[in-house]
Amino acid sequence: MATFAVSGATLGVVRAGGGGSGGASSARSGAERRAGVVDTPSLLFRKKDSSRAVLSCAGATGKVLVPGSGSDDLLTSDEPAAAGPEQPEEESQIPEDIKEQTAEANPTGGAEDKLESSEPTQGIVETITDSVTKGVEELVVEEKPQVIPKPGDGQKIYKIDPMLEDFRSHLDYRYSEYKRIRAAIDQYEGGLDAFSRGYEKLGFTRSAEGITYREWAPGAQSAALVGDFNNWNSNADTMTRNEYGVWEIFLPNNTDGSPAIPHGSRVKIRMDTPSGVKDSISAWIKFSVQAPGEIPYNGIYYDPPEEAVLHANAGEYVFQHPQPKQPKSLRIYESHIGMSSPEPKINTYANFRDEVLPRIKKLGYNAVQIMAIQEHSYYASFGYHVTNFFAPSSRFGTPEDLKSLIDRAHELGLLVLMDIVHSHSSSNTLDGLNGFDGTDTHYFHGGPRGHHWMWDSRLFNYGSWEVLRFLLSNARWWLEEYKFDGFRFDGVTSMMYTHHGLQVTFTGSYGEYFGFATDVDAVVYLMLVNDLIHGIYPDAVAIGEDVSGMPTFCIPVQDGGVGFDYRLHMAVADKWIELLKQSDESWKMGDIVHTLTNRRWSEKCVTYAESHDQALVGDKTIAFWLMDKDMYDFMALDRPSTPRIDRGIALHKMIRLVTMGLGGEGYLNFMGNEFGHPEWIDFPRGPQVLPNGSVLPGNNNSYDKCRRRFDLGDADFLRYHGMQEFDQAMHHLEEKYGFMTSEHQYVSRKHEEDKVIIFERGDLVFVFNFHWSNSFFDYRVGCSKPGKYKVALDSDDGLFGGFSRLDHGVDYFTTEHPHDNRPCSFSVYAPSRTAVVYALTE
Repeated sequence: MATFAVSGATLGVVRAGGGGSGGASSARSGAERRAGVVDTPSLLFRKKDSSRAVLSCAGATGKVLVPGSGSDDLLTSDEPAAAGPEQPEEESQIPEDIKEQTAEANPTGGAEDKLESSEPTQGIVETITDSVTKGVEELVVEEKPQVIPKPGDGQKIYKIDPMLEDFRSHLDYRYSEYKRIRAAIDQYEGGLDAFSRGYEKLGFTRSAEGITYREWAPGAQSAALVGDFNNWNSNADTMTRNEYGVWEIFLPNNTDGSPAIPHGSRVKIRMDTPSGVKDSISAWIKFSVQAPGEIPYNGIYYDPPEEAVLHANAGEYVFQHPQPKQPKSLRIYESHIGMSSPEPKINTYANFRDEVLPRIKKLGYNAVQIMAIQEHSYYASFGYHVTNFFAPSSRFGTPEDLKSLIDRAHELGLLVLMDIVHSHSSSNTLDGLNGFDGTDTHYFHGGPRGHHWMWDSRLFNYGSWEVLRFLLSNARWWLEEYKFDGFRFDGVTSMMYTHHGLQVTFTGSYGEYFGFATDVDAVVYLMLVNDLIHGIYPDAVAIGEDVSGMPTFCIPVQDGGVGFDYRLHMAVADKWIELLKQSDESWKMGDIVHTLTNRRWSEKCVTYAESHDQALVGDKTIAFWLMDKDMYDFMALDRPSTPRIDRGIALHKMIRLVTMGLGGEGYLNFMGNEFGHPEWIDFPRGPQVLPNGSVLPGNNNSYDKCRRRFDLGDADFLRYHGMQEFDQAMHHLEEKYGFMTSEHQYVSRKHEEDKVIIFERGDLVFVFNFHWSNSFFDYRVGCSKPGKYKVALDSDDGLFGGFSRLDHGVDYFTTEHPHDNRPCSFSVYAPSRTAVVYALTE
């Protein structure tokens, strides 16, 4: 949703001559760094006097604030609030001839990459003047082939969907803006590859000679680096500012060769801003920790020893296992580290690695999607109010713990997807980006446009050059440093429209997607980040959470699309909640089928019956909607069931299977819901005073409902176990037959009186009887392929908590008897509230 000492990162070295080749900066190994390879800052960042008295490090205690370090005495040290003297603005260090050369250079050299607009620099000139790296003419790097594709003509979308022709002016403008930005990045930054390595220059970077810290804060009048290493003395390490608003300081190593800032110690930037003197955590911080008894987080200088170790807190983790290739179909287990323990506590990366990952693998999922990775000061935000974008949440352990978790997942063959938040940011000013340099418009839009009134958060200005650098670098950082296999982008609908999808109903009219309400800057950013993701990591997965159904969303950028691999099919879960509020006697089979199949041709979807959204307090999970309070007393096998329990278990299985069978090319489940986890999710919280003065009661800061009772699903004496077994069987069926990605899909029956849905997907025939009481003998099922069929999955199997009304040993032979517009058919017994999958065997 870069390190303080960027692992393997180097700073670009500027040559005095040459035409600006635009070569991409690449990372050197940590071994080279320790061997004495000197990383030289570019001319842009080099200040007139980078000297610093090494004696000023005398205040360093060497004690750390990293969890598990056993050094707690540092938590109570004083942090003086005195501000440093105002620092005069520094003149540019970029020679005029280099400025002229870079203004004329086009590193790509291709005519197709030149700016499309008749005024090619309109809208770019202003942002370029704020650019952190303008004037960098050529980076000395290791050779790396250019893999990010160049822009295409963006015209294929009209062949894919001729209805887009009526909106050609908007779509062509959108694509011209994308090409204009791509060309500007090529010209001024050396390409998207180099542009997305902002963490190699900004924040804390380490060379053989010392530590360099840089921060873009154009609104600040003066700045100083403060922390435990200099006793929070704002006069000890004042920073200099270049003409682009970047503050910089270089801290040479101590006389014994040790770094000026000890690993694990607290650091902040103290700025004199238009809003007053403030201490902020670096926007590029790689780790932050909340000390006991404190509210704001502390930025941590994180630079573990570069040792080949397998255990956290002993050194920098070294990955042992290759990343899996992208599977043909995605079966995603949506997870939250903190609530993944059966015990009422905050769980850890290490426990999730050891206890939860093997469970996910056994259940048959091939990907785990992890929420709340980016640091967020408010635990109950579910990780969506991010404060530190480059830092993994310290609640669950260290960065090395997270790397170990991901490596273990790869060993098990699981993809690890990150729920990344680039749609908004926490409104916190003490430990977040809001008001970072004392202004309202630093990373965000100013005024109402920069505030999300429902989420109480800040909204990025995707038209800002440095915001593009920040977010693109952030996406790349998680892929490169932590080896994530892709992203689920949160809140994409909010990004793509200025109304954020609030109080708006999307009917499917194309005018709703391509008009003045569309935030073209945001859509262009999404095109850029998908270019980056798929260019650098071709096997990476990009999923967008979009409820609007924008056309072109999952079409490649080169063809004119937004570039996602999958859209999250959010309407399905909403439909199930709508139906669950009614009696199933009133369910319309055609309505269910329409919702599940209502997706754009050639654009893949990840579908789900329920996610974390439906599990939150104030809502109900599917199981709780179906069985409610009976779940408390009648889930044990040694006592009689109730009609409500029997109905609930039967429909729970059917809902999940029909969703997987018809809903898309990928499937998602939130952890615990596979076995019908009881109750809801309620994060620990105290009473809250609302703006109108009323008090919202808390839950006594209890973790009781902020955990996952995996023990319920594992207990073979409880009915939860049968539901879990069915979920596992469902995934193994997909693994064996690959029906979700089969090109053959045909719905042959939607019978409203019988309450029957029949469809084919691949070589499988799915038969759903939703009728509450009627079972049908000799029910004829149409199919396209003749031969012998056998039961491949039966939701009524006793193993899954059913009544075992079917004989699985029976062979079903087709006859040349057309039925439901299918060339052949066979007869079956269709028990009430049962789903049966038949597989062609001969």
